[in-house]
Amino acid sequence: MGRLGRIVGIDPGEARIGIAVSDEDGSIAFPRATVTARGGHEEAARRVREALAGEEIAIVVVGLPLRLDGTEGEAARRARVFGATLGKTLGVEVVYWDERLTTAAAERSLREMGRRGRKQREVVDQSAAALLLQGYLEAKSGEKWKDPVNG
Repeated sequence: MGRLGRIVGIDPGEARIGIAVSDEDGSIAFPRATVTARGGHEEAARRVREALAGEEIAIVVVGLPLRLDGTEGEAARRARVFGATLGKTLGVEVVYWDERLTTAAAERSLREMGRRGRKQREVVDQSAAALLLQGYLEAKSGEKWKDPVNG
C-alpha cells in the first residue's frame, strides 16, 4: 500500500513562500509557485492552497530554517507555526525538513544560469522549495510510503 498524491515542499519566508511539487512517483521535485507571506499564516496558507488547486496531496514537507549549529531559533518557530496552519488548511500531514542553505544554493544556481534581479527573485523561493523537497525525497527513497512521517 503506497501513498496517494504528490509530496509538496514549502520554503517559508517572511516575505514569500516557495512551493514545489513532486512527480507522481515521489522521486523528483519541481518548482511550482511563489506566493506572498503577507497577511498572516492563515491568509498565506490559503494562498498556498490556491497555488496547489487540483493536486492530490499526500504530505507537505515544510523547510525548517535551523541555525548552523542545528538548533531552532525564531525563524524555525515561525516555520512550525505556519506548517501547523498549512496542515489544517490542506487537511494533510506536515513534516519538517532541515532547509539550511537551500535559499543560498538556489540563488547561486540561478545566478550561474544567468537569472538576475527581479527574474531571479521571482523563482528563488520555489527553487529553494524544490531543493529541500528533493533532499527529502532522496532521503526517503529507500523507505516504504506506508508511513512517510515515521518511516
